[in-house]
Amino acid sequence: MILSMGRKPRIEYEGAVYHVMCRGNRQETVFKDDQDCQMFLDTLGVTCERTGWRVHAYVLMGNHYHLLIETPEANLVAGMRWIQGTYTKRFNARHKQWGHLFQGRYKALIVDSEDDYFLTVSNYIHLNPARSKSFDLDNGKLSEYKWSSYPQYLSPPHRPAWLAVNWTLGNIGGTDSVSGRTRYRNVLQKRVLEIAHSEKPWDVDERWAKIRRGWYFGSDEFRDQMVEALDDVMKGKRRDSFCGIGSKRHDTLEAQRLLDDGLRKLKIGMDELPDLRKNDYRKKVIAWYIRKKTSVTNEWIANNVYMGCVSNMSKYVAEVENSKERQLCKLKKILK
Repeated sequence: MILSMGRKPRIEYEGAVYHVMCRGNRQETVFKDDQDCQMFLDTLGVTCERTGWRVHAYVLMGNHYHLLIETPEANLVAGMRWIQGTYTKRFNARHKQWGHLFQGRYKALIVDSEDDYFLTVSNYIHLNPARSKSFDLDNGKLSEYKWSSYPQYLSPPHRPAWLAVNWTLGNIGGTDSVSGRTRYRNVLQKRVLEIAHSEKPWDVDERWAKIRRGWYFGSDEFRDQMVEALDDVMKGKRRDSFCGIGSKRHDTLEAQRLLDDGLRKLKIGMDELPDLRKNDYRKKVIAWYIRKKTSVTNEWIANNVYMGCVSNMSKYVAEVENSKERQLCKLKKILK
């Protein structure tokens, strides 16, 4: 288990579940149009590929977003750093802006996976468009709001590979079947009507206030387990970094797998690597392949692919990414 002691505690461990929310800097818009929304989801998909995350629910809401994510490895912070940094660069490039896009610190509420805590958070996220009246609550449908995972729950052919629905559906006694999806639609549509006729739509469910505040959402036993872990850290005077051993392990293992895969596909023996030129075009493509799918450092790539100076890595990767050269494009296609 990896913990940070700044402000509210942030805990990382294998199999952790989080409700992540972040707003735009100074409450400004972070999704100006549909293209921005799709760009964020594309970035989220790559993040899942790099980190192994499973996304169980999401919604994009103009000046903020919500995610319900499961981290098989202890790598929340590494993944969040990558997704927010990468999306910011893409957003700024597209809109010819510069500077911070998101507020200083995203919120990561650790969620108890037992009982109905998980389902409550999933529903909270999916019902966000209803609470903000982003569609006609009396006559419209929640699925009309397309920048949410909810419409994809109801339409399997349009789901991205990284979206997992079985946990949420299982919590209402359903499966990923026509009947299970219909049951879930009925459950949420009922909540939409409750929101529509409530004087306090943000508090139709009294537990929602706990989701908006605090650092955990779960049972007293779950809270005690987290507090005990924090106490152990304090007593041991550990100062584990946010990235921690868990996230590095996932990335290192995945990077090694990709290196082996790249060498096999390009028909290069591991023992040949040290003798090839440091800027060999095949090495550049392998470096691009690893960089695109993991969060390992440039130093790791430079050392393991025998590419010399670390400072050249970003340049090499950019060359491959932007190249129209026939030979490089062919190799990129082979590795994809």
